[in-house]
Amino acid sequence: MSAPDDDPDLSRVLDALDDADCRAFLRALDEPMTANELSEACDVPLSTTYRKLESLTEATLVAEETEVRPDGRHRSRYRADFDAIEVAFDDGRELTVEIDRPPRGPSERLADIWSEVQRET
Repeated sequence: MSAPDDDPDLSRVLDALDDADCRAFLRALDEPMTANELSEACDVPLSTTYRKLESLTEATLVAEETEVRPDGRHRSRYRADFDAIEVAFDDGRELTVEIDRPPRGPSERLADIWSEVQRET
């Protein structure tokens, strides 16, 4: 996955935050979880969970990481990718969104690179 946009799409962020299932996922993501784990924790059907995770990922509120396993059966884990979200009117009275991101360590950067390699192959 590439680095999150510095200027996320306002409508995607607001659409994701307006969705009750998406908000439940964000509350549940204290630590990275698989789609199955989120589905069970939030009592949301798995097919819906994947759609909501895609929406959250496109809004840059959730990041997908690949968990590399020794048996070769890698799996995706999802984590909340923000510390704070601010929606405000700018000087021109236009709505803006600003997302404060947590600091990214070497393991997160490596996971991003691995996810991008998998996506391109």
